[in-house]
Amino acid sequence: MLSLRDLLGASRPADPAGETDTVREIVRRLEALPPERARYVAAFAYVLARVAHADLAISEEETLRMERVLVERGHLPEAQAVLAVAIAKARAHAAAGTEDFLVTREFKQLATREQCRELLDCLFAVSAADDSISGVEDDAIRRVASELDLAPGDLAAARAAWRAYRAVLRPSS
Repeated sequence: MLSLRDLLGASRPADPAGETDTVREIVRRLEALPPERARYVAAFAYVLARVAHADLAISEEETLRMERVLVERGHLPEAQAVLAVAIAKARAHAAAGTEDFLVTREFKQLATREQCRELLDCLFAVSAADDSISGVEDDAIRRVASELDLAPGDLAAARAAWRAYRAVLRPSS
């Protein structure tokens, strides 16, 4: 009999090579891409969904922004971007944080330092899709930056570009 953890895929250990169940599922669906590229896109999409889901909901605006980020910065055709985001959102809801660190670590292994910095900007862009970056979203981005071993200055630079959207800096109504 399957447990709830088995059904959600949470009880399966990550692959010894570092590839998580989340990344493997998205990669299978992106078979048209070379395997390393598919792994990169899968991890990128999941980390976007992770931050979008930090407030326990992913809005339509955040979904559309994630898709646009994958098209514009991930250089994916729209159909693949939509698929990657849909799967990443489903996994972010189902995994409820159990693979967050593992997928972010995998992204770090696949990406250059510049790509990690670019991801931070994308995370702020997705969080600002509804014209406000909440404290919980900002904190999730800070955790991702830490997991990517980025310097505090990298986070500060990315955060400064999105200052106008940060809810904690807005005057109260």
